[in-house]
Amino acid sequence: MLTLLYRLYQVFVAAPIIIVVTLLAALCTTVGCMMGKGHFWGYWPGRIWSIVICRALLLPVTIEGCEHLQPSQSYVFVANHQGAFDIFLIYGFLPRHFKWMMKRGLRTIPLVGYACKKAGHIFVDKRGAKAIERTIETARATLQEGTSLTVFPEGARTFTGHLGVFRRGAFTLAHDIGLPIVPMTIDGSFDVLPRMRGFNFVKWHPLRLVIHPPIDSENIQTAMTTAYSTIMASLPERHQGFVPNPDQ
Repeated sequence: MLTLLYRLYQVFVAAPIIIVVTLLAALCTTVGCMMGKGHFWGYWPGRIWSIVICRALLLPVTIEGCEHLQPSQSYVFVANHQGAFDIFLIYGFLPRHFKWMMKRGLRTIPLVGYACKKAGHIFVDKRGAKAIERTIETARATLQEGTSLTVFPEGARTFTGHLGVFRRGAFTLAHDIGLPIVPMTIDGSFDVLPRMRGFNFVKWHPLRLVIHPPIDSENIQTAMTTAYSTIMASLPERHQGFVPNPDQ
């Protein structure tokens, strides 16, 4: 009965709110960035959009470890990729201006993709060595301006809630620029809406974001191993352990 009521709530209350706030966020981001105030308009509409979506769906959110972040420091944030709601959890509740490193295909999403482009988010182009190098150079220029970067080093959402393989890109970038890496554990997003269900009703479940202490990026392999084990340790027992992701 509660599941039915929650689904009716999603259709008649949450969905209209989400549609309106998505359109407004995309419009504000696009127009604001065109006016030349990208630092503000490229961040705040997206953050408010994410908070409103989580609140409209009545999802409890818990953030741990904010004390590990220094106000004036840029970071490369790396997190496990449990599902679509990872975006709303990080964008809405990570207390830091940052840019996303995201798949190139997301640029095709109507309104949202164009708004992300205007906001200065970085689209990963894997169509060849030169394209990958351009992506890295774009990220390097963005971070040199004092902005942080958020990356899902798995590169794909999990099918099981477990961690897959970490790619080196984010860690290499942090090493090259000399920025600390901050691992983040996402818990609950897989339960809210796993990728196997596609565009569907969400399930009510708490969301948790754990911000871990920064890791030195001097040794890339050590940083990868430390970040992986740190993120893994904060996952619930049912999601412990490595499970291969065929999408990687």
